[in-house]
Formats: sequence, structure tokens, C-alpha cells
Amino acid sequence: MRRIAAASLLLLNASAFAQAQTAPFDMSGERPPGASVTPRLTSPTPPAATAPVPVTPPVSVKPAPATPAAAPVPPAVVAPPQPAAPAPQPAATANTAAPRLGDVRRYVVPFSKLGLGGEYDRRSWSVYLTPEQAAAKASFTFAYQNAIFVAPEASALTVYLNNRPIGQQRVGSPDGPSAVTFEVPSGLLQPGANLVTFEANQRHRTDCSIQSTYELWSNIDPAGTFLSFTGRDAAQLSSADAIRAIGVDGAGKTEFDIVVPALEQPGTTKPLLRLAQGLSVLSSMPNQSFAFSTASLPAGGPGRLSVLVGTAAELRPLFAGLPPGAESAALAAFVTDPRSGSPVLLISGPSWQAVSSAIDTIVAPTDRSSDVRRDVLTTERWSAPNAPLVFSDTNIALSQLGVKTTEFSGRRLRTSFNIAVPADFYANAYGEAKVLLDAAYTDNVMPGSHIDIYVNDNIASTVPITTTSGGILRHLPIRVTMRHFKPGLNSVAIEAILMTKDDAVCAPGSTAGATPRFALFDTSELQIPDFARVGQRPNLAAMAGTAYPYGRATEPTPLFIDRVDADTLSAAATLLGQMAITAGHPIAVETVASPNTIGDRDAIFIGSISQMPATALSQTNIAKASQASWHPVADTQAGVVDTGTAFEEWNSKVSGGVLRNRITAFREWLSRNFDISRSSLQFIPGAEQIFTPANADTLLVAQGSSPAGAGAWTVVAAPSAKDLREGLEVLTTQLHWPQISGHITTYSSKTGKIETVPVTRFDFVQSAPWSIANYRLIAANWLSTNILSYAFLLVVFVLLIGVTTSSMLRRLGRSK
Repeated sequence: MRRIAAASLLLLNASAFAQAQTAPFDMSGERPPGASVTPRLTSPTPPAATAPVPVTPPVSVKPAPATPAAAPVPPAVVAPPQPAAPAPQPAATANTAAPRLGDVRRYVVPFSKLGLGGEYDRRSWSVYLTPEQAAAKASFTFAYQNAIFVAPEASALTVYLNNRPIGQQRVGSPDGPSAVTFEVPSGLLQPGANLVTFEANQRHRTDCSIQSTYELWSNIDPAGTFLSFTGRDAAQLSSADAIRAIGVDGAGKTEFDIVVPALEQPGTTKPLLRLAQGLSVLSSMPNQSFAFSTASLPAGGPGRLSVLVGTAAELRPLFAGLPPGAESAALAAFVTDPRSGSPVLLISGPSWQAVSSAIDTIVAPTDRSSDVRRDVLTTERWSAPNAPLVFSDTNIALSQLGVKTTEFSGRRLRTSFNIAVPADFYANAYGEAKVLLDAAYTDNVMPGSHIDIYVNDNIASTVPITTTSGGILRHLPIRVTMRHFKPGLNSVAIEAILMTKDDAVCAPGSTAGATPRFALFDTSELQIPDFARVGQRPNLAAMAGTAYPYGRATEPTPLFIDRVDADTLSAAATLLGQMAITAGHPIAVETVASPNTIGDRDAIFIGSISQMPATALSQTNIAKASQASWHPVADTQAGVVDTGTAFEEWNSKVSGGVLRNRITAFREWLSRNFDISRSSLQFIPGAEQIFTPANADTLLVAQGSSPAGAGAWTVVAAPSAKDLREGLEVLTTQLHWPQISGHITTYSSKTGKIETVPVTRFDFVQSAPWSIANYRLIAANWLSTNILSYAFLLVVFVLLIGVTTSSMLRRLGRSK
């Protein structure tokens, strides 16, 4: 009996002790019904959809007790109430009050997906607010879900507005999305651009290895992340600021719905495309598209702006509340749709000449002369700050690129920034930049640790850490090859891989280290040397990066459109709008009906492949037979053989296929390790091959020379107008646009793949004043690319020196 009583007492004590502690980490995928879990912040309902609905008040949160967060909660945080007892509670603890009528919701994430990965990650961008929104009482809500490997007691998500922390949330929502709301301090928001920053500090539950840091992530749901403004005044749109404040929907997209009753009439295309480009530059959103129609106004919503364009007589049947002034003068104003209550941008006048004048009043502030050089590329709507544009030898402190001084206690620190180079950048084969690194590390960091530099996600340099006594690095020069730089925007990342003896042991509780072992200082600098500057034709990467050569044109660019219908014009507006953002100003265009009127100028051809002029196809090396043979494969078609799969199967069947595979693997190894390819082992570049798009492709972008070779012709084609519109809506997004490069780029809606055909032969285009220094750099890069030509010239120069020396020696001195 005594034994039974002692055992019962021991079990009671163990149970009381367990209730006083935080629940253990649960690494399992599922739990039995009724099992107790660690309290986590979760939402009782899924995050809000993209439709504008009233916002909820601040959420009352019951976090996991016992263990504090990794960093102290800022004073501006809405502090969650502490639970009465530390006993485990159900996972769903967030309480949402009834929605408040009259509130306005602004989605703030300009991406379809936003992930914060690793032990440290930081993302910043700006949100444009109207004066009414900035003055209103506001709250910030975000929904997130994290990996099950993230330790909640040592991980936190911090939200900043205009570099001021407004709240910090312990990362503890692995089972589903959780919604968190912070009140925005009064006076913090301002009319115009407001900086939004998410910062994640995450640690692994059980593992201390470098590999385990790649398992850490927290995904922010764009549909559940928004600013809420109290009062209906925040919904008012009354000036051009409203165009800049269009924002995004719950999927990170922006759409301009332009209703034009006279869409297909001659003379309307040019002003409409100018309007589309002006709206693009004013908003500068990363994932925007245009939709033209002739019918009634579509339903409004977040990230959408309806635009009515036409004469007063044309618009009166569509819009009953047309202002009387539209019948006598040009008019551009915001009005309210009486049926839906949504704001509408109205552009009207007594004639289309007056309508064009009204369009100019909106677009004129965005015009910029091609002679005025830009200092930055506008990227702040999705990546702040704007990327500086470097033209020559420059030193830039990382503090100017958005990098903050960081003291780090984890195992892998990664931070990135943006830099831009002009369209005539030509230093990808010999150029070297430098990172002048200011950093420090403790004596716990073991040899074998290293610091890596990445350019556009490609490894560019590695510096090992060899000392065991710690050290302070002051402007340590790290050479960075420029082979991965491209015209336009470039992303550079600094990653520190840190190993210690404690990590090798990985004792319980050591995964969440609190003592910093590495520091990166924002006084570090990026040094870009002088580089060769010469334009290249064709070069789709330059077009995607800075809209070259169309962004530099001093005269209107000829634009061929096969037909003026809603789909084709929407596709053209979406493409030109994206090019206007990269160029920094609207591109003047003039529509042409035949390539014979273009001559030798730079031109753009947009339309279905069947209606594309044969001259344009031949100049861009596209097979003319594709006009009849290019048809997308329908999902219902049976017996269709995939060409790539069939080729690989036959390649393995044919005798010698194994040998060819080994040769191909050897070529790839040479290219990967020594940058030696077949093209670099040619004396003269070969001719471009005729390209035939596959039936799986749904969009094609190609560039070639004009008939006389003095201009660049760009062809954007698809099997149908619908494919053209849908393909460009995908290709012009911020995620896919940088992938355009080479001579031809194709996109397949069936597979989602973007493939490129590299340039085989190109022509130089003078883009900078003549100078010996620039020509020397051009020659250095060209010879570095063409190895055999360099070797041949080297042998020739050695022979010439030998012959000259021999001749001089025969004539000098005493002869016998």
C-alpha cells in the first residue's frame, strides 16, 4: 500500500511540474484528437480575401508563456494580455471583434508570395498613401505561417513603418495562418511614400548545422496583410496622388481597367498607349496589367482603377453623371460610379483632340528628356531603396543601399542589396568589382567558416576565415567577378557561414544562441570600377533592364500592331507600361501599318504570329513556317508526343548516345568551372540559327537588326491575341521580367517555363563618346570572350616582335 501511495504522489508531482513548464516542441506532423499543444497565435477563420471588406480591430493574443522572445518588444507594440495561468491552451486563441463599418483596407504586399527564410531576413518596400489615408487612424495586420522547425521562444517577426518598429510577434504558427494586428502610432504615416519593413530572426528547434538554417521560413500571406484606416475619407481619390496610391490586391497585382467606347477607331491608339505608360510610371507597381474594353465599367476593388476615356458624346450612355464641363473643354478628374460607389478616373472632352490634351495633363509630369541621365532605377515599390545607377568608377557605402549594421548570433547570415548598370554595360568577361568589407567575428568562429558574395544568385567570390582568435575586418577587399552582372537591376548578397565548436556539440538549448558571434557594419562599401560601355544588338536583357534602345530614342518609335482589338491593345499597353517603368519615362510611339514605312529605325512589332510581317520574322530569325504551324497543344489532344522527352529517349537508344552524353557533360563542366564554351573557341561567331517555336510555347519575344543593320527590331508574338495578352501579363511581372535575355525568349503557359536562346552574333552600337580608354576596355572584354582570337593575336604580336628585333640586330653593331 505504501508503494502505491508513493507512486501516486510521484505522479502528481511530475504532473504539476509539467504544467508549470512550456509545452515541449512537437515535431510530429499530426496529433491525436484532444492532445494538448503549445499555445500559438492562430486565426479562427482564413485570412481575408482580396475583396475590400471592413477591417477588424486589434486582436487579443495569448502567446506561449514562460520563455521571452528573442528581442524586447518595442514600446509601440500593442502588448498582448498575459494569461492567468501558464497551462497549455488550444491552438486557436485569437479573438476577432465584429467588423467596423466605414473602414478602408489597403493591401501592402506587392508580391504573390512573400517568404522570409533563414536565420535572418529583411524585406523593405514603400507604400504610397494619400493625405486622407495618412491622416486617418490606422492599424497594421499581417497573417503568417512558419516552418515547424522554427523555435518560437527564440524567433520573432518585427514590423517597421518608416524605420520605426510598431510591433514584434513571436514566431509560433506552424499549423496554419495566424493573424496579428498592431496599432499604428498617430503621426507616423505621411502623405506619399511610407517604408514597410518585415524583419525575421529565426532559430532551429533541435539542429545546429548550417544545413538546418535552410529549413527555416516564415511566409507572409499577401491576402491577410494590410493597413486599415478608420473613416470613409480614406477612400477618397481626388488628385494625381490617387494614381500613385492605387496599390495592390490580395495577390500582389495591380490592374488598370480602361473603358473606351471608340477603342477601334483610327487615331485613338496613340493617346491610349501614352495614357497607359503614364499610369504605369506614376504607380510604378511591379505586377501591373491593363485591360481595355468598350462595355460598362467593371467592378472596382483593391489594386484596381477604372478609367473612362472618350468624348462626352461617347461616354454619356455609359456614365450618367458626366460633368457638364466635358462638353466644352478637356477634363481629367476623379468621379464616383453611382452604381458601385467606386472611384473612376474620367478623361473626356468635346473631341479626341481635347481628350488627348486631358491625357497630357496626367502624363506630362512623367516625361523626361532622353538626354537627362538617371541616377537611380525606381524599385522602391517592391525593393527599397531605389537602386543607384552606376556609370563609371564609384564607391557606394552599404548604408546607402539599405544594409543595416547587424550583430548576429546564428550560423548563416545573409543580407542583400540592389545595384544597377546601364544598358551599354560590356564587362561580363573581364571586369572585377570589390566589396570593401567592415566586419568582426569572435574567437568562437572556427576555421572553415567563410564569407560568400553572390550576384544575381550566382556565387561570385568566397573568402575563408582562417584565424582562431577572432578579428576585426576593416575594408577587407573582396574581389567580385562581374560576369554575372547584366544591364539594369542587379542583386548582390553577402552571406557569412559561421561554424563553432558549440555547434558541433549542439547541446540542448544551444540552438538559440544569444551571444553575437559576427557583426556586419554598414560602413562597408561596394566599389564598381570603370567598365567598357558599348551597346549590343540584339540584346533582350538590355531591353528588359532599361528599355534599350527605345528608352533613348529622340523620335517616336514605330509600333506595328496587327489589329486594334481589346486583347491586342491590352497586351501592347502592358508591355509598354513595363518598359516605361524601366526606362523611367513614357516611350513615344507612332503606329504603323507596314514595315516598309519604318525604314532602318528601331521598331516594335506586337501581334499574333499569323499576322506578323514576314520581314520582321526574317530579321529576328524566326521561321516563317511558324505562322501556320505554331498552335498551342490543347489539353484534350491525345497522342501528342513531347519533343524533348522523345529526343532524350532516342538519344539513349542510338549507338554512341552514352559517349555523346559524356561529351555534353564535359562541355558543361568546362563552362561551369572555366567559362569555356563552344562559342568562345571560334575565330568568328557563327550565324544565328532559324528558330521555330514549339507548340508548347504560348509567347515569344525576339530581337534582331533592321534590314540595313542600323536599328533594333523587337517582335512580340503569340499564336492568338488571347495568348498574347495572358502571356505578357505573366512575363511582365517582377518575378519573370528579369529572365528576359539573349536573342529569343519564350514562355509556356502549360509548363510555366521561360527559356532563352543566347546571342550567337551581335553588332556593336556606339553609345558613349569616343575615347582610347573605353576602346581598350571593349577590346579587353571581347578578347576575353573569344579565346582563340586572343591566342592568335598573341602569337602574331610575338612573331612581329621577333621579326622586328631580328631586323634591328642585323643592322646594328659591327659586321664581320
